[in-house]
Amino acid sequence: MIETPLPPVTATPSAPRSPETPERPDARAWRAAHAMEASFLSQMLRNTGLDAAVAGGGGPGADQFASFQRQALAAKMVEGGGLGLAESIYDAIVERKDDGHNG
Repeated sequence: MIETPLPPVTATPSAPRSPETPERPDARAWRAAHAMEASFLSQMLRNTGLDAAVAGGGGPGADQFASFQRQALAAKMVEGGGLGLAESIYDAIVERKDDGHNG
């Protein structure tokens, strides 16, 4: 079998998008969109087996600790650019607001 070397993988981080990004006229909606994306990512990470890896051997409080760790990781992922879901969620929130929905 011929082995072909793979090129090195380099990540180019996107500009961090904090909830206080100034170009967003509705900071509250932007924070809500970030929270929603972080919640989604936290649930996705839950299914990766990360909880078991973080909890190690288990023990009292291991599940809760793993949950906090997963939530913090998801929040950092969103802060670093995330999946881009916050943009779509923000747009939907603002659009609903502009259409007169107050929910």
